[in-house]
Amino acid sequence: MRAYEMMIIMDAGVEEADVSARVKQVTENVEAHGGRVKTEDRWGKRRFAYEINHQQEGYYLVLEFVTEAREMGTIERLLQLADDVVRHKLVRLPDKEAARRGLLGDGAPLAAAG
Repeated sequence: MRAYEMMIIMDAGVEEADVSARVKQVTENVEAHGGRVKTEDRWGKRRFAYEINHQQEGYYLVLEFVTEAREMGTIERLLQLADDVVRHKLVRLPDKEAARRGLLGDGAPLAAAG
């Protein structure tokens, strides 16, 4: 299994129902490729460091998921074509970091080394 973290920045005027629909769409896509969304973190509206597409703020959403798929092109295309998505970033997490976050293995996060 491979672990990924995806940040999606949606238009600031987006409704909560639209955010839920986008999460559902991404989740269905991940599950269709034999994966599973492990965490969903809705940060809400945040101000941009600089103007993007004549906008000053956006709605931030972070998803962590695991999948067997080696190519994430369908999810990338889905988000590139979405009118309500300002930016998105998909990052494959190193196995050690994914295990620390509890995404790989039994699902329990490792205790912080101290």
